Amino acid sequence: MTHSTKDRLNRVRSILVSQPKPTDERSPYFQLAEKYKIKIDFRPFIQVEPVPVKEFRKQKIDILKHTAIIFTSRNAIDHFFNICQELKIEMPADMKYFCISDQTAHYLQKYIVIRKRKLFVGTRTAADLFDYFKKHKSEKYLFPCSDIRKEDIPDYLAKNNINYSEAIIYHTVPADLSDLKDIKYDILAFFSPSGIKSLYQNFPDFEQNNTRIAAFGPTTAQAVKEQHLILDIEAPLPNAPSMTGALELYIKKANKL
Repeated sequence: MTHSTKDRLNRVRSILVSQPKPTDERSPYFQLAEKYKIKIDFRPFIQVEPVPVKEFRKQKIDILKHTAIIFTSRNAIDHFFNICQELKIEMPADMKYFCISDQTAHYLQKYIVIRKRKLFVGTRTAADLFDYFKKHKSEKYLFPCSDIRKEDIPDYLAKNNINYSEAIIYHTVPADLSDLKDIKYDILAFFSPSGIKSLYQNFPDFEQNNTRIAAFGPTTAQAVKEQHLILDIEAPLPNAPSMTGALELYIKKANKL
């Protein structure tokens, strides 16, 4: 709980999570709300917009000249296969896929029949894929991504002289949050620098006052600090690897439980 001060440990009654509402009713957020009798609302602060085929063509990327595709999200999978459909491109049976997590790999089955020999799956972060890239150095990789993305994968591929192309297939833009103007929450939970950017795009005069801010990951924490906001809850923590875990630790302290 970096930068948290005792005078900011006011009781927590409400939290706004800047992500879509979980579809799984066993989500730890629902358990947290029930356990501590607090209100938790969900609202994505960013939304994605597909890159039109006309704009994609300007990137001069020949999809079928690649032998491997790197997927880091469901959004990337959806937008990539939508573009393929519009361009009437079918994936060859020997195309290899490198997915950042089991969840992403599972989602890929919506579009293709997966065989073990052509699928390589990380556990959660981009770094999990680096060993695979090293072992399959001769592939020609295609990295479909947003116009806002982390540097880790392109940096690793470039540093190791691995042949790759980057294809911008969707844009990440701030969502319209104007209806939240007069609604106050005790905690705002953020998961990316784009979420912080959206907050200020929607509310340029935002004042933190007693609102506590939670951030997941170092780049989000950095974005909070760059806006001179107080970062009350930082995740992951050694004893709380998830956002819900970090929120629970804070709630116990603030609500004196």
